[in-house]
Amino acid sequence: MPVVDVVNLEGKKVGSLELADAVFGVKINPHLLHEASRWYRRETRAGTHKTKDKSEVSGAGRKLWKQKGTGRARVGSIRSPLWRHGGTVHGPKPRDYSYALPKKMLLGALRSALSSKVADARLAVVDAWSLDSHKSKGLRLALGKLNGHKSALLVTHGENRNLELASRNLEGVLLAAPSGLHAYDVLRHDLVVLSKDAVARLSHTLDPEKKPVETPDVETIATAPAVKTEKKAAAPKAAAAKKTAAHKPAHKPAKPAKRKGKE
Repeated sequence: MPVVDVVNLEGKKVGSLELADAVFGVKINPHLLHEASRWYRRETRAGTHKTKDKSEVSGAGRKLWKQKGTGRARVGSIRSPLWRHGGTVHGPKPRDYSYALPKKMLLGALRSALSSKVADARLAVVDAWSLDSHKSKGLRLALGKLNGHKSALLVTHGENRNLELASRNLEGVLLAAPSGLHAYDVLRHDLVVLSKDAVARLSHTLDPEKKPVETPDVETIATAPAVKTEKKAAAPKAAAAKKTAAHKPAHKPAKPAKRKGKE
């Protein structure tokens, strides 16, 4: 089980933390990392590229000169793709580059990315993101004391307004939540800084051996009392007698008297 030091924003060690093997100590899978990064990059493509074909460029549609007799090559339109300012043949059109990738692959890639950072000693855990101000200068000094890498990925669970405002103006610094963390973001930053709450959250959500809640069997909830062998024969008769007595009225209702004719 990997063990990392827990430091404060001054860079001083305040304790140690054991990380889950199932999340931070798995075998690194380069294929999963490649597939997840490729999927992420294609998801972020706008796909708004567009070129004009022959029918969309400006220009008249008349024939420039007669077909034969001029000694020049035949031409039918000034918008021909062979000419300058003409249309583009087989150019790019707006399209969607995204595709589906199984969720298990994305989670497995994230485990591999976090494990690679732990193996390279590029993962740090801070006690808490307690910033006194929302200015970027204090966060820059804190990150310099941690390791001084060019780029850093900050992961925290919960709302922290000072950290959000201080990190958004720093080049190479990205703030993410555990629920929105991706393997590509982990790989492209030199240092990954997690809070203790974020470590607990990731250990819970990325654990592949999470067991579902088991409902108890009906037999364990209510067990029937044992019936003696001697009273087996008499039990059905007694039950039938009780059932008859329960449905039988206590007394018969009196029949209504017949009305006599008018006198």
